Amino acid sequence: MQKVLVVFTGGTIGSKKNDRTINVDQAAAYHLIETYHNSVDSRNVQFDTIQPLNTLSENIAPGDWMTLINSLRTMDFDSYQGIVVTHGSDTLAFTAACLSYAFNGTSIPIVLTASNYPLDDERSNGLRNFAGAVDLILDGPLPGVFVVFENNRGEAVVHLGTRLIQADPFTDQFDSPYGLHFGRMVDHKLRINRHPINPDIEQLAQKRPTIPFERLGFSSGVVCIKPFPGLNYQYYDFTRNKPQAVLHGVYHSGTASARDNDAQLYSLTRFIGYCKDHGVPLYISPLKNVAGDLYSSSVQLLQAGAIALENISTEAALVKLMLAYGSFDSEREIKALMQGGSLFFEHTGTW
Repeated sequence: MQKVLVVFTGGTIGSKKNDRTINVDQAAAYHLIETYHNSVDSRNVQFDTIQPLNTLSENIAPGDWMTLINSLRTMDFDSYQGIVVTHGSDTLAFTAACLSYAFNGTSIPIVLTASNYPLDDERSNGLRNFAGAVDLILDGPLPGVFVVFENNRGEAVVHLGTRLIQADPFTDQFDSPYGLHFGRMVDHKLRINRHPINPDIEQLAQKRPTIPFERLGFSSGVVCIKPFPGLNYQYYDFTRNKPQAVLHGVYHSGTASARDNDAQLYSLTRFIGYCKDHGVPLYISPLKNVAGDLYSSSVQLLQAGAIALENISTEAALVKLMLAYGSFDSEREIKALMQGGSLFFEHTGTW
């Protein structure tokens, strides 16, 4: 009988509702296994379980990621067909990227999944998501980190771990860049979405550069700023406490404010200069193609010294920056990681 390791971390899939309040419950996680074995989607599989965390995912911090990683490191991967990590949906995209970077050399599938409602709610897709994750593992050897989550059409969608974009707050739907997920589970089998930006099985199996676990860390010294009209940079004062780096988002066209008639008030170009004066690198993401046609404001941001992270989601870029500044001290190593190739297909490329 094939064995699958199930790693419980809490989240809605491990919660119960009590007096209109949803919170993690120690018994709920194991209820998932029992419910699965009694369901029509059950497969002939043996589960081993561990629970390194039990928290709502909005409360997760980098130290919790390290707890999860270190727990997985103690397990004998050769004993399992694959690993399922049950997780909350709020920060699922960030933990998926974290595990993708930490275990980018895994020879077995690590599949994260979650639930839109607690399992005892008839609207919940948690059991179906868990069943889809198990099916993905049992379908065959597929090295890498993935996420399975049912969409609003009832399809069990498979995402690469570094390409999951946070769920829409109104529809609870996840997506991948360009709307191109990796595949779907159909009749217990993976149906790959073949597209130039998606890796094939052979590419998944290729060896990739890894960061030694002994050096692995995730820094909380990275600030993420989202642009909006009237964003006032005077509220960012680095004279007392300064971050290691800033990740600044851009609008869908790769732009942000480059106006120069308000001193530093609303100008990202001037804020880039302020960051440089304080020794804080500022990255912008996502940009599709720096070598292509750009708006004048984008050109000004780059000329001011912004470091462009191309064809990578904000979620994957942020976690990669946290990894870079948590694992390395030298600018050379940080630059090599952030401006080099992908650790696990986080850069989609242009098409």
